[in-house]
Amino acid sequence: MRKITIRLLTRLPQKYVGSGLILILILFIYGILGSYYIMGLNPVDSVYYSIITMATVGYGDLTPQTGIQKLFATTLALGGVALLAYVFNMMLTSFQEKMSEYSKGARIMKAIENMEDYYILCGYGRVGRVVFKELVSRNQNVIVIDKDEDVCNQIEEHDNVVVLNRDAIENDLVTKLAGENCSSVIVCTGNDVDNLFIVLTIREINPDAWIVTRASKMENISKLRKAGADKIVSPELSGGHDMYFESTRPHLLRITVQHEIDEILDEFKIISKHNCTLENIDYHLPGIETPLTRQIKTMKIDDGERFMNHLNTHDDERHALTNLYKTTNRVHSHLISGPDKITFDKLVKDLEKQEKIIGINLTNEEICEITKKEIY
Repeated sequence: MRKITIRLLTRLPQKYVGSGLILILILFIYGILGSYYIMGLNPVDSVYYSIITMATVGYGDLTPQTGIQKLFATTLALGGVALLAYVFNMMLTSFQEKMSEYSKGARIMKAIENMEDYYILCGYGRVGRVVFKELVSRNQNVIVIDKDEDVCNQIEEHDNVVVLNRDAIENDLVTKLAGENCSSVIVCTGNDVDNLFIVLTIREINPDAWIVTRASKMENISKLRKAGADKIVSPELSGGHDMYFESTRPHLLRITVQHEIDEILDEFKIISKHNCTLENIDYHLPGIETPLTRQIKTMKIDDGERFMNHLNTHDDERHALTNLYKTTNRVHSHLISGPDKITFDKLVKDLEKQEKIIGINLTNEEICEITKKEIY
């Protein structure tokens, strides 16, 4: 405890110590000048009288006689009492604040030590808030690090959440925490330079850490990848992707079908014939709401032919896809973009001739209820 107290006292803010010393010096000079000119004392006695009066000791060997001398002695004594009380209060308040910070820091480190499989979230801005919400909704352990004290105070801490008001760039705590118990480090400050520095620092100390970082600008993606980021998410790219789909929302069709692997090429031909694009395929596991999704993004029949030729020449991959079809009872959904609704109507009619259509624009929840019945 003694060492802790000494450490805290030596780390008191410089402004408190400095302002206190300046005020004491001013009052001391006032006492010396007043003692010399008002009390009529010599320089040595002036210093002596100023000290004992400011300290309210008052030995009685030097006493004021005239009214102005008594007024001077009174102001010097009152000034000394007020100043000492003020300086002592400042130091006590600062000491208490430091003790509180130290105690809080100790509790935080204890909470982190008891955590297992936690995520480190560097930056609690617009993107960080969304990531944090997703992690908490899944009951994950999260350590949030942000240099903005007001932002940190807004985050509610509990058993699964620890908040550190630190600068992830200047503090080496992140690298220490990104060890065996860390599932992933998520770097999502709004500054790519800061993100790059954090990734470099973590990767240098923890080569096995899994690092996911945000890239605000596309030109910085390659730099972050070279720095050691395992995954890079660009709001610019994902935002453009989302804006495209929102803009084509009236001309998007999700069609849930059931067919065999050998019918894939015929399906490609129909989609290509109507100048539509197969955006992705969702494979629906029976009774599970969230599907397995594969991005396709093709409208060319050549892509379909190449894919089937690849399956026909690679037995292991054909076998894997066959097993997937069996697991999903051959039920999957295609997200298709096209020019207009009339084209979609023609597309659906042609697909109905080729394969079994379970539904149009069904939600995952609706498809989940259907797959529970094990469609054959």
